[in-house]
Amino acid sequence: MVKKTILAICTLFFLNIVAPNLEAKALTFGELPTKQTSKQWSVQVGQAEKGKGLAESKKGEYHTYSLEVDNIGKDVLSAKVYMYRNEPNSTTKFALFGCPDEKECNKEHFERAISLAKQMNDGYPYRFSNFLLAEKATELEVEIVWTQKGSEGRPLKETFTFTAE
Repeated sequence: MVKKTILAICTLFFLNIVAPNLEAKALTFGELPTKQTSKQWSVQVGQAEKGKGLAESKKGEYHTYSLEVDNIGKDVLSAKVYMYRNEPNSTTKFALFGCPDEKECNKEHFERAISLAKQMNDGYPYRFSNFLLAEKATELEVEIVWTQKGSEGRPLKETFTFTAE
């Protein structure tokens, strides 16, 4: 009887120490906006715009944020911005937006990349005013692929990773 009581107390003590460390972390930003920069890009995650037709956070499922990408370096010929979130216990990353008609997207892909580059070269950042991010995500990855003027055939890539605090 005494052995069972000691075993039960030790088990409870062990669980109290280990259990708090087993909690899943969700990607939440302590203070918004939060920004990362490089020599070429500035990437900022901020409060989502609110309004009619825009998504709102849903407790237990997802949060909403905004994204702003600004070219702070040399002029670029083309630019593409991709956003991914992780899935707990998986090495796979999930795109936050895609194209429902892949053939149509591929047809206009290059023109959009050039248009985005021109917009950014003219001082107008890429803005995504409202996107959903699953609460279970612990990482937001923003990937920028671009070509530099004068080096058109050689794409460059930079990744900005925002993680749970």
